[in-house]
Amino acid sequence: MLYIIFSEDIKNSLALRITTRDAHLARLQTLLEQNRLVVAGPNPAIDNNDPGEAGFTGSTVIAEFNSLEEAQSWADADPYQKAGVYASVRIKPFKQVLPLT
Repeated sequence: MLYIIFSEDIKNSLALRITTRDAHLARLQTLLEQNRLVVAGPNPAIDNNDPGEAGFTGSTVIAEFNSLEEAQSWADADPYQKAGVYASVRIKPFKQVLPLT
């Protein structure tokens, strides 16, 4: 089943994001290679694809996991989570309707 993982950053998280980004992206790349990743990306703090020093307010991942518990375990092990980038993480089941797969 698909799950949405919505994470909200602490204030001024940009420096932590930068130092942990490679490890975070490597985990997402693994999901992609396993054909389990639907979409992933950050939420810019301003209305711009490149927010610069404004940074980001969170991240969104939609991916396939066997259970809510598995999705939670994956999210708990995220390098951003371990580094303290995230203030909170919410995980919910997600049913994709469009585009048709």
